Amino acid sequence: MLACRIHAKDDLRVESQEMPAAGPGEVLLKLGAGGICGSDMHYFFEGRNGSFVVREPLIPGHEASGTVAEIGPGVTRVAVGDKVAISPSHACGSCRFCRQGREQLCEAMRFLGSASVFPHVQGMFRDYFVMAERQCYPVEADVSLGELAFAEPLAVALHAVNRGGGLLGKSVLITGAGTIGCLTVLAARLAGAASVAVSDILDRPLAQAKLVGADVTLHASRDAEALTRPRFDVAYEVSGSLVALKTCVAAVKRGGTVVQVGTLPAEPLPFVVNDLMAKELDLRGAFRWGIEFDWAVDYLSSHRVDVRPLLSGQYRLTDAVDAFHAAADKNRSTKVQLVAS
Repeated sequence: MLACRIHAKDDLRVESQEMPAAGPGEVLLKLGAGGICGSDMHYFFEGRNGSFVVREPLIPGHEASGTVAEIGPGVTRVAVGDKVAISPSHACGSCRFCRQGREQLCEAMRFLGSASVFPHVQGMFRDYFVMAERQCYPVEADVSLGELAFAEPLAVALHAVNRGGGLLGKSVLITGAGTIGCLTVLAARLAGAASVAVSDILDRPLAQAKLVGADVTLHASRDAEALTRPRFDVAYEVSGSLVALKTCVAAVKRGGTVVQVGTLPAEPLPFVVNDLMAKELDLRGAFRWGIEFDWAVDYLSSHRVDVRPLLSGQYRLTDAVDAFHAAADKNRSTKVQLVAS
């Protein structure tokens, strides 16, 4: 079997691995589809994701679906042949944050495809991999493996919207029209937002945002004046841009809320906070997700949301380098996925 390994910046190799086996309480899965996320691209193109630095070969990939190839002793939740969405989150379940229902803040989190700890937690960009039974969500509905692989990024968007508070009847701005930005449009609509505007620096992502339900799209350069008028109740910064964060602070009304979803650069960043004080704004972080993963699987399997317009292409693992470069080109791609070799 084959696996993708990032050894360093711009150094991704497709290498042979021995076939793993499922132990007690574990499931052997064959990769169905695995989405290339922004964090995966940071690891590949920069050798790091924010403050998480690649210090040993890392198998990326944390948003994936699969089919069950083998079950270990004691597994009852899934059966061989089942189609599953896969949660990349393995929280301890016993720390104070897990007990509070905030597993995304787990003090002993093991999150797939992440260099946040050492040794790194290896991800799912490989033909076969073993997961704990509790991380597998079997789905019987007529939904493709490509769609199911959107469960993790959709959960990120649902959690971000939750962090923004009740949206019923409110006006929303989303800065960044990539996958997470477009999924946040869908999540804001599910939460009852009265209007959703999306900004970006490129025209193609803005067209995608319009396709999935944005009322207004704003080009960061051409519509700069419109983006500085304080007319939104809640803003979500999903692009990981300091300039976009400043736009959010300027664009929300007095007493509004700004939610930081994107990962900003690791170095110290200058940020003027006087507007937070004078406008009494709430600045909140949104990190990964908790129970929202369950909701995401339900929304996808019941077709409450349609993510198919966001899927730009699928590549085999053997073509992983080409896939990463395609995913990085926002003028032609939204979500690019890898499938088994």
